[in-house]
Amino acid sequence: MTTGQVIETVGGVYTVRTAAGTVEASLRGRLKHSGAVPGKVVVGDRVGVEAVYGGGHVIESVLPRETHLVRRAMGGRMAKVVAANLDRLLVVASVADPPPSRSVIDRMLVMGDSGGMESCLVLNKVDLSSGRAVAADLSREYRTAGYAVLSTSVVSGEGIDAFREVIHAGSSALAGPSGVGKSSLLNAVEPALALRTRRVGKRSKTGKHTTVSSSLIPLAGGGHVADTPGFSDVGLGDVAPEALDRCFVDFRPFLGQCHFKDCRHAHEPNCAVRTAVEEGRIQRLRYRSYRTILSELA
Repeated sequence: MTTGQVIETVGGVYTVRTAAGTVEASLRGRLKHSGAVPGKVVVGDRVGVEAVYGGGHVIESVLPRETHLVRRAMGGRMAKVVAANLDRLLVVASVADPPPSRSVIDRMLVMGDSGGMESCLVLNKVDLSSGRAVAADLSREYRTAGYAVLSTSVVSGEGIDAFREVIHAGSSALAGPSGVGKSSLLNAVEPALALRTRRVGKRSKTGKHTTVSSSLIPLAGGGHVADTPGFSDVGLGDVAPEALDRCFVDFRPFLGQCHFKDCRHAHEPNCAVRTAVEEGRIQRLRYRSYRTILSELA
């Protein structure tokens, strides 16, 4: 058996990069009905591949994941694994057209932290009207919370060098609603990719999905990036309510200081997190996001 990494998925066909070269493989039938999420093999997965009689290859096994990105449609029952074994999650939000949603940003940052990845917020389209002012507010808010933040514009070139430096180091996943410019950012860094883009719809003010497959793209300057379908309706996949507070980096200095060990930081007395909110050491908007997500998970 040969070990390799899945670099593209299209339907039921998986492109696997091995030491001997790249092969296309299908999924062994028994794997479709086993594992924590049956039938889910995603870009970044490390797999065992075997040649089959008559030509072709099959994926025989999936190695344990070191990191993962999981989501589910809001109100949906089945979690969806988007990518695996990546170093960081780049949460891309546009500061206008479409306008940013703190709710979506916070959920995606939680996804990154819960999956064991480093999280970074990318505020795109700062060249648009009022874009820099909106970016300044969001940047201040999320840097104060403890996240790395980049401000970018494909049109003006602002922040593209910093974005390039980040994605050339290790492996990254881009996540964000359709229309925020994920593919455009990648094209700006590496024009040869020629990833498809579309303009935001005038009526809905939301982007149209243009990425129909998932792939792990090698970059000429080093590193890899997972290009995955955009989404805006974000529910959290595999976060337990009792683990949510650890996915808010600004909460971490206060965890373990509450009166109750199993404190959810909602109504319990002598809560260190709520005290930090009252004292301005945790931002109220972030705490409200936490409470909203906690109620959904519960």
